[in-house]
Amino acid sequence: MSESNIDFMIQPQLKFSQDESGLEYIEIENRLATAKIALQGGHVMTWQPKSQDQPVLWLSSNARFIKGRSIRGGIPICWPWFGAHPTDSALCPHGFARVIPWQLVDADTLKNGATRLVLQMMETAESRRQLSYPHLLAMTITIGETLKIDLATTNKASHPFVVGEAFHTYFKVSDISNVHVKGLEDALYSDKVFAYERRVEKNDVRFNGEFDRVYLNTTADCMIEDTGLHRQIRISKSGSQSTVVWTPWADKAEQMGDMGAPDEWRTMVCVETANALENAVVISPNRTHVLSVEYSVETL
Repeated sequence: MSESNIDFMIQPQLKFSQDESGLEYIEIENRLATAKIALQGGHVMTWQPKSQDQPVLWLSSNARFIKGRSIRGGIPICWPWFGAHPTDSALCPHGFARVIPWQLVDADTLKNGATRLVLQMMETAESRRQLSYPHLLAMTITIGETLKIDLATTNKASHPFVVGEAFHTYFKVSDISNVHVKGLEDALYSDKVFAYERRVEKNDVRFNGEFDRVYLNTTADCMIEDTGLHRQIRISKSGSQSTVVWTPWADKAEQMGDMGAPDEWRTMVCVETANALENAVVISPNRTHVLSVEYSVETL
């Protein structure tokens, strides 16, 4: 949808731009919040409620804005697989949705002042090469005092297919040492740092080194408690059976190249709403599966 096709009532809230590399963006400002979305990947880069003096999402100071490459920070979309492709290791980890162009197909203002956008992933030669059966991927993003995202996968094929998916969300924190994550107690997890060893989480999640776990068969809300910023970020989800928690720590962050200045990794943590590993979703023909998450911020 071009800017001229959007109802004039929503126009003051949206600003459209393009950078020197040709990437397109939508900036949103309403009475409740500000946000910025890259149309490559349908990627929510920033979101900050006006009640907060700090961003809620973390975006690397060294993020790369290049066609065909994912952006480090914000909310990359992992789809139609999570992690490595199940049969072809040459394909990009976490799927292609985060590097394929999306288009804005609808926008409106809700009664509470929030802005609702509907984006749809565009079909390209690359997406057809990697996923040959017909499908539709659409995302509804509601930007206000909370941030709500609904990712809808519709199976247009004549046979069932399997989807792995995640909102790979980077959250801004004061320092990783000030943070713990609640809501995953008693959940089974697969630990990538320790060769996918499986254990049960006994306590709140705390961090003292590289951390990369997929928590399975859990539908619980998670809370990121941050004593440094005196706030708690609540992550409420539906259509999701997995939660992924990740921080790279110093050595891996240094190897990655786009994690920002030294120690910038200390100011982020990923808590991802997902369907991963055996929680991947089977979608029957002509059915739609919706992965949903809502982020809110509470004062500690």
